[in-house]
Amino acid sequence: MPASSTGSRKSDGPGCARPIGMFDSGVGGLSILQSVAALLPGEAVCYFADTAHCPYGNRPSAEIAGLCHSIVHFLLEQNCKLIIVACNTATAMAIDSLRRDFPHTPFVGIEPATKPAAAKSRAGIIGVLATAGTFQGRLFNETRAHLDGKVRVLTAEGTGLVELVEAGHGDSPEAEALLRQHLGPMLAEGIDRLVLGCTHFPFLRGAIRRIVGETLQLEIPGEAVARRTRQLLKERGLLASRQPGHPCHHFFASGNTSTLAAMTGQAVTKILFAPSLLPVVL
Repeated sequence: MPASSTGSRKSDGPGCARPIGMFDSGVGGLSILQSVAALLPGEAVCYFADTAHCPYGNRPSAEIAGLCHSIVHFLLEQNCKLIIVACNTATAMAIDSLRRDFPHTPFVGIEPATKPAAAKSRAGIIGVLATAGTFQGRLFNETRAHLDGKVRVLTAEGTGLVELVEAGHGDSPEAEALLRQHLGPMLAEGIDRLVLGCTHFPFLRGAIRRIVGETLQLEIPGEAVARRTRQLLKERGLLASRQPGHPCHHFFASGNTSTLAAMTGQAVTKILFAPSLLPVVL
């Protein structure tokens, strides 16, 4: 499905005021927004939470790709200059087709920080907590194959965790009990680094720390994503100029808006969102 809008225009130049687009299946991408806002305080963001279809983790790849393409069309209609796919599963299932079908729009995707964790591991054993969709993706499996024989990469599917974060219960006894089930086997094997391979999972840090203590290192991708976003904006002359005050962010959701509104402290516009009915070639 070709793009009708582009992320680069001849009128753009220094001081580009167009917003950054960002989307996730729900509120998880806010963990990325925090890092982007800290590094790029002059940039406005349009954030889309596809809460009507959350979680993405166990949905078929073709369905996820169709959802992502429709969301990108919406964000381009909001005049976004760059789009961050702030969801590990969406990146795994759709980033290649998005870059192909929207060739003039720069994209930043998310993948588990497996490679940095492996490089810094002293024990030679790391754990990755992610969704089934992320583990099925090309990016994760290529990285894991590259590390084969060098570092043991243990995995656990974080079933049920996204739903708890979406319900605002990321630091609850229920979340801690579920995390103990998911993390227990990897901890028993002696991992010294834990990769949080879903953007929802940084909101579980309190519960995770109660289980693993302070010595186990957590790998979270937010800062790396923010640096890559700044690099692409600078290369394309799309950085916003610094203005007094804070830029205005806009938040949209396709379903439930309550958790997003509570976590951002801002109004959320509900969009009647119909995913693309056109097939997306993966």
